[in-house]
Amino acid sequence: MVRLLLIEDDPTIRTPLIRALRERDHAVAAAHTAMGGLQTALDERPDLVILDLGLPDLDGIELLRMLRAVSSVPVIIATARDDEAAIIRGLDAGADDYVVKPFTAAQLDARIRAVLRRGPNSPQSVAAAVVGDLRIDPGTREASLAGANLDLTPREFDLLYHLASRAGQVVTKRELLTEVWRVPYGSADKTVDVHLSWLRRKLGETAQAPSYLHTVRGVGVRLSAPGDRR
Repeated sequence: MVRLLLIEDDPTIRTPLIRALRERDHAVAAAHTAMGGLQTALDERPDLVILDLGLPDLDGIELLRMLRAVSSVPVIIATARDDEAAIIRGLDAGADDYVVKPFTAAQLDARIRAVLRRGPNSPQSVAAAVVGDLRIDPGTREASLAGANLDLTPREFDLLYHLASRAGQVVTKRELLTEVWRVPYGSADKTVDVHLSWLRRKLGETAQAPSYLHTVRGVGVRLSAPGDRR
């Protein structure tokens, strides 16, 4: 099930669109302001954001730039602005697709599927990673440890898969921010430490007694199977 965030201020559009997307087996959260949408995106970590541009508190392009500073979540702009300059501005600001109102739920659903297929973790482009008893399958977006499913957020899943696909290698925070978060290295590097801490808890280990996630001080982190001292 794909988790969507719809940021749309018009209830006559928002309400029926939520209903139609849920009928297509999507989980849908919604916000009617830019700042409310930004907070929901940070809290809920959706798989994809559907963004209107004409929001009451902030232009949608500005919200998109703010979102891109902290997240690589795919974004589809859904707006009445149909001029070429607006479309180019939206795509340049970081949108993955642009759909002009009016549109049908079926059309939007097709675009959602297309955008997610293009993602770095699409089933067409990657295979499951297995390290010791840890298995991460990007096709189903499921991870397990010794056969037990791990309850991971989308960001935790992406981080774990990135590390597992480079098992035995030391991966820097710079690379993680660039490849997983899609943001420049800088003040946001602390978020890597926080997410690693959450992952360790879910893997049943600590930084002081690691099993899979090994910190290499001053360099980065290495994921390897227990007993592998590479």
